[in-house]
Amino acid sequence: MDKFPIRVSGLSRSYRQGQTLYPVISGAQLQILPGECVALLGRSGSGKSTLLNLIAGIDRADSGAVMIAGQNITALKEPALTLFRRRYIGFVYQFFNLIPTLTSAENIALPLELNACGRDAIAAQTAQMLEAVGLGPRADACPDQLSGGGQQRVAIARALVHRPALILADEPTSNLDQASGERVLDLMLSLAREEASSALLVTHSLAVARRADRILTLHAGQLTEQEGELAW
Repeated sequence: MDKFPIRVSGLSRSYRQGQTLYPVISGAQLQILPGECVALLGRSGSGKSTLLNLIAGIDRADSGAVMIAGQNITALKEPALTLFRRRYIGFVYQFFNLIPTLTSAENIALPLELNACGRDAIAAQTAQMLEAVGLGPRADACPDQLSGGGQQRVAIARALVHRPALILADEPTSNLDQASGERVLDLMLSLAREEASSALLVTHSLAVARRADRILTLHAGQLTEQEGELAW
């Protein structure tokens, strides 16, 4: 699959409460190259998750465009948007969001099955990803049989197994201890770069953000790229 930069242009979103309009995102501009990881830093309530949802097409912007894999997804309607998201976007969640009744292998295989890949391809790609995240021997383990770090490794493998153009990670290490968080972050960044996937990493942690290629901050609806040392 050809890799294109992820481009966000003039993205805005406001919410109305009574007669008052509250801007959350105002004219956001962003480009992420293939294989590049960009961290999004901001205080609680700053709109980081809203921006992620807008970029993924889960929430609709008031204005602006989001280009993923050469497609302006803001122009897509359901169900085409759902199908596009399923093929080109991988999600890594704060709380893992694994299906508890499925094994590690079955959780990882799910995006491939939803994309109607062939049985042999599903088996091969799932096995490859299990080995990549160090969980080959735990292929048949259900989520409650894994540590938090193990569950997040399954979640990362699931997000990357279909080789998405864009990885969206929302606080992927905040529920892990420091050592597990660092290992999980190492794994996610290395795999994303190997697959030339663009990655947008939302975090509260400056230490985590510094692992990215670039750092953006979101404050009062404004998206700003940081240069030099950032105090947070």
